[in-house]
Amino acid sequence: MDFKNLLIEKTKNIFGNSLEEVTDFRNDLCFVFDSEKIFELAKFLKEDPELSFEMCKDVTAIDWATRKNRFTVVYQLYSFKNNFNLRVKANLKNDPPAIESVTSLWKSADWYERETFDMYGINFKNHPDLRRMYMPEGFEYYPLRKEFPVMGIPGSLPLPEKND
Repeated sequence: MDFKNLLIEKTKNIFGNSLEEVTDFRNDLCFVFDSEKIFELAKFLKEDPELSFEMCKDVTAIDWATRKNRFTVVYQLYSFKNNFNLRVKANLKNDPPAIESVTSLWKSADWYERETFDMYGINFKNHPDLRRMYMPEGFEYYPLRKEFPVMGIPGSLPLPEKND
């Protein structure tokens, strides 16, 4: 059995219906997973000796604006042992949007989760230091949400004085 089929079968056997969808387009494997079980999946993917996803390459989000489950968190994982990339998506069902942090498994997820929080307003539960990175702490908006105006909100952020 090749690695991709092993990964799919092991995940289906352990998590059952929590694995909501599997897509494989142009050799790019993607799991859509229940957001309530994301930490358990991440722990399994990292610690299973055959799978060994040692690296979290990125965490970001998608704002679908008009869908019932408006936000999707996307994880890019990598297994050095198997030279394999895996994308994992989790549709958030709660408002305000929140999901369990994977920082305790992959330290690299720390800044990715902070950036996603800062830009989309998604709370990563149990994150060790969830605070804004780019925007000031008191800034009440999230710039990558669909309702945020392209040109920004005039007067919402003080800019430095212009020197002539």
